[in-house]
Amino acid sequence: MTDTALAQAPSLAKRLKAGTEATHDRLDKSIMAGQPFADRERYGRFLEVQYRFHRDIDGLYQRPELADRLPDLDGRRRMAQIAADRADLGLPALADLPPPAFTADAEPDLATAFGWLYVAEGSNLGAAFLFKAAARLGLDETLGARHLAGHPDGRAVHWRQFTAALDAAGLDEAGEARAIAGADAAFSRVQAYVDAAFG
Repeated sequence: MTDTALAQAPSLAKRLKAGTEATHDRLDKSIMAGQPFADRERYGRFLEVQYRFHRDIDGLYQRPELADRLPDLDGRRRMAQIAADRADLGLPALADLPPPAFTADAEPDLATAFGWLYVAEGSNLGAAFLFKAAARLGLDETLGARHLAGHPDGRAVHWRQFTAALDAAGLDEAGEARAIAGADAAFSRVQAYVDAAFG
């Protein structure tokens, strides 16, 4: 695809969605099959999945080259909220964690990083349903479900700001391919965590 064709094509977020549809669909089905909101014990397993994934990407939120391109990058970071949610439920610290996918002291490939962050931001957009499910367990933005709460500006507004920044990044065809590969890798990483947590 030429740069002109890319400019006329749907937004990068929509192309990322199309390029990762199979991996994303399998993950959604696996999560729902695990019944993470059946009770607090199963929700605790879901929090472990979330903790592991957000630990993988936490270093990206500290990278200045990403902060220059993505609005309110630090405000999109959810690692502290997930840790607090786990503490609310009295969950033990996780041991023998592997190295995270990204660290704050290593410069990432920007296109790949965009793909991983697309997965994190997309999960936040879709968390409205999960937040309501958590409420049935007596959890909310002050207890156990902080990381699922919407942004004060609204989930949709926050998402549109992110996708506009993706489009403004001006990735060429090779960069877009790396972004899609990054998003696919992120979905696959979460799938592995779901498989381990829920069997």
